Amino acid sequence: MLVESLAVLVLAGFVGFTVISKVPNTLHTPLMSGTNAIHGIVLLGGLVVLGLGADGVLNKILLVIAIAFGTINVVGGFLVTDRMLGMFKQRKDRADD
Repeated sequence: MLVESLAVLVLAGFVGFTVISKVPNTLHTPLMSGTNAIHGIVLLGGLVVLGLGADGVLNKILLVIAIAFGTINVVGGFLVTDRMLGMFKQRKDRADD
C-alpha cells in the first residue's frame, strides 16, 4: 500500500510539473489564483475530518497543518486575483489644484 501511494504521489507531481511548465506567462497568474481558490476543498475536507474525530495525535497534527496551508493558499489566491483585477480598473483622474 505504501509503495502504491508513493507511486501515485510521484506521478501526480510529475504530471503537475509538466502541465504547469507548459502554461504561458500571460495565463500563469489567473490559473494559479484559480487553483489556489480550489484549495478551499482541502480546507473544508480537513475541517470535516477533524470535526468527525480523527484517531491519533499524528493525524490531528497533519490535519491542522493541512488546514493551515489550505487557508494560506485560499487567502493568497484571492489576494492575487484581487491585485490582478485591480490592474484593469480605470484610475480616477485627480483634480489638479
